Amino acid sequence: MALTTDHVDSGRAKRLEERRVLAGTMVGTTIEWYDFFIYAQAAGLVLAGLYFAPLGSDNPALAQLVAWASIGISFLFRPLGAIVAGHLGDRLGRKAMLVLTLVMMGAATALIGVLPTYSQIGVAAPLLLILLRILQGFSAGGEWGGAALMSVEHAPANRRGFFGAYPQIGVPSGLILATGVMLIVTSSMSEEALLAWGWRIPFLVSVLLIIIGYVIRQAVTESPVFLEIQERKKESAAPLRDLFKNNARQVILTALIFIANNAAGYLLIAFFASYATKPAELGGLGMERSPVLVASTVAAVFWLAATMFGGILSDKIGRIRTFQIGYVWIFLWAIPMFLLIDTKNVIWFAVALLVLAIGLGLSYGPQAALYAEMFPANVRYSGVSIGYALGAILGGAFAPLIAQLLLDETGWSPSIGIYIMVLAAISFGAVSMVKETRGIPLGVSHHD
Repeated sequence: MALTTDHVDSGRAKRLEERRVLAGTMVGTTIEWYDFFIYAQAAGLVLAGLYFAPLGSDNPALAQLVAWASIGISFLFRPLGAIVAGHLGDRLGRKAMLVLTLVMMGAATALIGVLPTYSQIGVAAPLLLILLRILQGFSAGGEWGGAALMSVEHAPANRRGFFGAYPQIGVPSGLILATGVMLIVTSSMSEEALLAWGWRIPFLVSVLLIIIGYVIRQAVTESPVFLEIQERKKESAAPLRDLFKNNARQVILTALIFIANNAAGYLLIAFFASYATKPAELGGLGMERSPVLVASTVAAVFWLAATMFGGILSDKIGRIRTFQIGYVWIFLWAIPMFLLIDTKNVIWFAVALLVLAIGLGLSYGPQAALYAEMFPANVRYSGVSIGYALGAILGGAFAPLIAQLLLDETGWSPSIGIYIMVLAAISFGAVSMVKETRGIPLGVSHHD
């Protein structure tokens, strides 16, 4: 009877720890991406005039292009964050990096919330803004890999897709939170108050969120695979050197697999709302802001559900097949989506985003499990983090900027859809080059 009782207690403890891991990865990632997305949305709505004013005095469109470019600049520093966090994560553990990246991201976001504007301190304002944006990018580069591995390495072999979907849903959850806060702020005050001080509120909210995330992540134990590495003393003396010597192909493939999802995702995160609400003379559709933000929030909820479904589906039919379905979906929807958006009808705008969100979820839910299964344990943090960061540069970093340039040059929004179709074809080809990984052992004995 004692053995049975011990077995039951052990099972309960294991389930409790699994719930802590899932909560820690999801909540922490949600907060990280809230911070990241608040900037992206503010760049589309208010930052151009506040920080890049001289560029906009004669050419408002140029100021908006520079604001979009400031989103992309941070992505260039993601690989550096991924290299540093990946190297330390492979040597010191997943948990320490998760806590550190969370605090770094929150500090940068809160400082943006108190940063003086161009009219107050001149050229120092955009320079400091870009510096804080770089710090956000550095932090984001190390965040995803740690969260993904904590969830997948704690998962039963047959449920890695499901467990790995939890840090993935942090992205749409962060978008829901960011869009919801922005909606409350923009709808509760005048345009003058918003530009004067109201836009700072979403950035300062990050302080409270970081405290919550820190407490939750501190309660999570270290990844069992990392502990196994420590126990067997098989930790590499130079994980990065080993990674690029033995797993360069996997790094390249992980980057290419991600580009279409990340580019299309950043259109949903930042570009669509800006395009829909800007006045016609600035190249927008002139739609009312609040209904557009509501539609974007609903789309983010669909993205969340589709991401979880994508992770679960990948446990049933495989990671590769799930990705392929998602990218075919995005490819086929890319042009019809813009035709609906251009009707200037908020219902069709919502439909366009909701259908896109399904393809985004199917090509994002399985990602954590697939990437973890593609790399051996001793370089896994570095591999998934660097691949993810490079994919983000090639995909989402300048997607809003490229979309704006295509729109300005062609005057035809479906040209942006063609751009997304090309990326979807590349990502489909890259994921099709990977041998199905579902069920591969994740311990230190696993090498591709």
